[in-house]
Amino acid sequence: QVQLVESGGGLVQAGGSLRLSCAASGRTFSNYALGWFRQAPGKEREFVAAITWGGGGTNYADSVKGRFTISRDNAKNTAYLQMNSLKPEDTAVYYCAASPRFGGRMYYTADEYDYWGQGTQVTVSS
Repeated sequence: QVQLVESGGGLVQAGGSLRLSCAASGRTFSNYALGWFRQAPGKEREFVAAITWGGGGTNYADSVKGRFTISRDNAKNTAYLQMNSLKPEDTAVYYCAASPRFGGRMYYTADEYDYWGQGTQVTVSS
């Protein structure tokens, strides 16, 4: 299995930027498709972005498309989520996840991911 640790969250003003990191250890990182999800208080966990094992395929939720960028560096066993033009509605705990399914695809629902980090809080003030 793979262990994931997120970092980079914090408090930022609307319009600002943050870059989240997801550091992996354990089994071969490059075997896994990855995703970022978020969960705001009182809401369901929702899909944010996904990336294939080599990084050649990415996709985003409509709410973040054009503002967020997912990437990965397999040599560093790390994935990233660059978040620009942040809005108050982006406030949530952000989670990195790895899927044991075929890494050449992307996955969009939480139940397709078996491995999760502990989450990092992102708060955007208006």
